[in-house]
Amino acid sequence: MINETELKKNAVILAIESSCDETAAAVIRGGREIFSNEIMSSCTEHVKFGGVVPEIASRAHTLAISKVVDSALKKAGFELNELDAIAVTYGAGLLGALLVGVSYAKALAYASDLPLLPVSHIRGHIAACYLNRPELKPPFVSLLASGGHTAVIYVKDYSDFEILGQTLDDAVGEAFDKVARVLSLDYPGGPNIERLAREGENSIKFPPMLKGEKNFDFSYSGLKTAVINYIHTAEQKGESVNRADVACSFQSAAIDVLVNKTIAAAKLKNVKTIAAGGGVVANGYLREKLKAECEKRNIKLYLPERGLCTDNAAMIGAEGYIRYLNGDFADMTLNAEAQVEL
Repeated sequence: MINETELKKNAVILAIESSCDETAAAVIRGGREIFSNEIMSSCTEHVKFGGVVPEIASRAHTLAISKVVDSALKKAGFELNELDAIAVTYGAGLLGALLVGVSYAKALAYASDLPLLPVSHIRGHIAACYLNRPELKPPFVSLLASGGHTAVIYVKDYSDFEILGQTLDDAVGEAFDKVARVLSLDYPGGPNIERLAREGENSIKFPPMLKGEKNFDFSYSGLKTAVINYIHTAEQKGESVNRADVACSFQSAAIDVLVNKTIAAAKLKNVKTIAAGGGVVANGYLREKLKAECEKRNIKLYLPERGLCTDNAAMIGAEGYIRYLNGDFADMTLNAEAQVEL
């Protein structure tokens, strides 16, 4: 096992991500500098089923992982013996998909005698903001908005988080997918709702979530149900539904509360820096709304590039570097976990 005196400030890490339907590998230096970030997605295979099929995703990872890792190393211009560690997502996600990445990373680490770093996919999304941003340092408030998680987090230090609020039921990305299905839009729902929303108006008043609650929690189940009921009621009455208006109104209701509570959290913690991560942060409406609200209050905003919001290995490398500096290494007993704590 590597000891503290052997840690390198600008360690080069190979990162592997396979938590859902993207097989990804990246080479990162110092937790910030991206040499390569390769992704192979099986998303097109899942569209016909309206969502990710775990067995298909696992099989796709098995076929793609060697190619993706080789491509990441080649593009970065590194050999295995020039690396300082290997980071891998061990959770949260689809268990079978995670096992492919974890097994491959363990074998590679063992064969090349490199330390192994276990990385939480959730923390990876938060760490995505560090990529190509050497000036970003805690403390700050982070908005986590993805298909599986929604939370407002106070990042006290690189490894010290305080969850200020989180969803009590559906994640925001999950709600987008479910509403997209009832609007007859393909998976993944987020980008398709965003495109349709551009053609509509915010003219339908869906009920606000957790009305009267003075906290930072979220609840998307009621909003999702309100949209479904609105459409079904109109259909039963023989009335036409303006799908673009539904998409626009839902998107506004789902995202405005994210922005408002994130801004309120920054005020509570008296910080002038906000970051965000997760697939939903690729949404143009959210990015524009958050930017406008931060500018009003002279708050510095850090948003990952859109390609770093969705599942990728560069963010795993960024979080892996934090684990590396903390000496948080794993041995060959590392296993995949479908659920992990933040």
